Amino acid sequence: MTLKNRIAVTLPAGPKLSSTIERLVWAEQHGFTDAWFSDAGAPDTLTQMAAVAHHTHHIRLGVAVTPVYTRTPAVLAASANVLEQLLPGRFVLGLGSSSQTIMGQWNGIPLDKPVTRVKETTEMVRSMLTGEKSNFNLTTLSSNGYRQPPLQNPPPIYIAALRTRMIEMAAETGDGVIFNLWPRKALPKMMAHIKIGARRAGKDPTNVEIVNRAMVLVTDDKERARNLFRATHAPYYATPVYNKFLAWAGYPTAASTIAEGWAEKDRNKTGGALTDELIDEIIIAGSASEVHNRIREDAAGGIHTHIIAPLGGASNEEIAATYQAFRPDRFSFD
Repeated sequence: MTLKNRIAVTLPAGPKLSSTIERLVWAEQHGFTDAWFSDAGAPDTLTQMAAVAHHTHHIRLGVAVTPVYTRTPAVLAASANVLEQLLPGRFVLGLGSSSQTIMGQWNGIPLDKPVTRVKETTEMVRSMLTGEKSNFNLTTLSSNGYRQPPLQNPPPIYIAALRTRMIEMAAETGDGVIFNLWPRKALPKMMAHIKIGARRAGKDPTNVEIVNRAMVLVTDDKERARNLFRATHAPYYATPVYNKFLAWAGYPTAASTIAEGWAEKDRNKTGGALTDELIDEIIIAGSASEVHNRIREDAAGGIHTHIIAPLGGASNEEIAATYQAFRPDRFSFD
């Protein structure tokens, strides 16, 4: 089986549900195959997906990703049951560990044993979706006696991953893997661990779908694009999970400087560690032809589904131009 390349819009489109519906309907009308939600806070993503499902007919909806700490496996399975009924064969449940900021600071939940917690959640939710009675006493989770109506075709479960252990576990346990915010030179290393995890489970690595949220902007002002990313994502790389990932990806000096700057509350030091050269490795900004070529490069490197996520802080006109550039009648992988 050869997995096809897919282009997705990112959702939500803002705090108002009407804006998300507008983008989703536009994407389906213009031939986009996918729309993928993020899940960090309000408006709640799984609720949104149920609310907008009836506005769609054939587009696939995924979530990249729902944190495993904020919902129990039984709650996740119950939500997925509804969403699969609303979107039969068109819903993907993405699970991940999230970050210390979202878990620890926002929710007061320790980010303990993330690889184990994500793996056990995946195993439990998958079992529950088939209607099996729960009988789990695992390292981080337990559930006994829970049963829900079975789904004839349970939705696939994709797992978000950044570094070695999580990537290998995701490829081994999940139906697909979700990447985010990686520097370009790290992709071969990440794909090598996909192969290790997939083969551990007896899978053909080429059949493991790789989804990526790409930070994209069609613009003639690359310096502005870099500054937008620097302002919004320097704090991302200050969180332990992304800071360690940046070092693992080949940028230990930048990671160390970002951590120091954040601890010292020195915004210039933190943001300055994201040099223009490093940002250009992470984001995809430039003319339509430039961003098209970079997405094709990512596809050649192993990415199947490309979530086009315009840079935070971009204008409505820039966002529109970015999505217009990836309409199927304007872009192909050939």
